Amino acid sequence: MRLFRMPAPVRRLLPDCLWEMPGPDRTLYLTFDDGPVPEETPFVLAQLAEYDARATFFCVGENLVRHPGIARAALAAGHRLANHTHHHISGWSHSQADFLTDVARCQQELNRLLPAPEARPLLRPPFGRITRPLARALSTSHQVVMWDVLTYDYDRDFPASQCLQSAIRHSRPGSIVVFHDSVKARRNLRYVLPRYLAHFAGLGFRFAAL
Repeated sequence: MRLFRMPAPVRRLLPDCLWEMPGPDRTLYLTFDDGPVPEETPFVLAQLAEYDARATFFCVGENLVRHPGIARAALAAGHRLANHTHHHISGWSHSQADFLTDVARCQQELNRLLPAPEARPLLRPPFGRITRPLARALSTSHQVVMWDVLTYDYDRDFPASQCLQSAIRHSRPGSIVVFHDSVKARRNLRYVLPRYLAHFAGLGFRFAAL
């Protein structure tokens, strides 16, 4: 079963996490996980540029090491870079100490690229897998960001047209929406993202970074 929006009881279990950005205006907060990669991130940047859209890229540290030029291009376009751990590890299957070490290593790579270190950088745990104690420990150094809408663009069994329809149906003002700038998500991403942007731009929405 696909959970496009996390149930309220789950959100309450992780009060230190950011799930959405509610407000009176028509703003969506698009986020992209797992990059930067040359196969997909430049495509995403080009699509966003067409709508003067800003987004947040939750970067894997290893990919920052491999492709720093793409990360710099995202920064130059006004987007925000954030932490997605160095090795894309799960907070459920690693010790708290190992997870925190991996987060710190990714943050080091981010800080090499940022004009100045952020006072409270953003972090999204891979797969959304995080425990309450780990979220609490991370909250002292990072703002942990989850999501309001998961598009499932990475799911190769999810038809692209349905992926688009569900992403549109579940999005609302203030939604933090998850896409993936990854090779695995390519089929759905390349179909969904341009149409998603066009749909909400046509309704007068703007797209902002967190």
